[in-house]
Amino acid sequence: QVRPVESGGGSVQSGGSLRLSCLASEYTHSTYCLGWFRQAPGKEREGVAVLASDGSTRYAVSVKGRFTISKDNAKNELYLQMNSLQPEDSAMYYCAADLRGAYCPVFWGAYTYWGQGTQVTVSS
Repeated sequence: QVRPVESGGGSVQSGGSLRLSCLASEYTHSTYCLGWFRQAPGKEREGVAVLASDGSTRYAVSVKGRFTISKDNAKNELYLQMNSLQPEDSAMYYCAADLRGAYCPVFWGAYTYWGQGTQVTVSS
């Protein structure tokens, strides 16, 4: 099975925006849960946003209202639009997928297929 591939990370000033993309192959279709997760040095991995096959979404409290998860099935791509970025958002960001079609948890351990990550750095 094809591994997801993230892109779009980089460095941005506080208050800026970035849009992450994930080439997710067939994971954008059928009964997959899709999600974005992040991990900063010395911190635990955390769920950022998840997207179910029916289009429903869930967000971490820390990013709700600032980040938006979406997908383009035709392009097999998953996106994370990140606005009003703060230094606390700096982390390695990963996209992931799991073979489940109902409730999609924000817990990273529930996801099976992972990308290699893309670095996001937000400076003051």
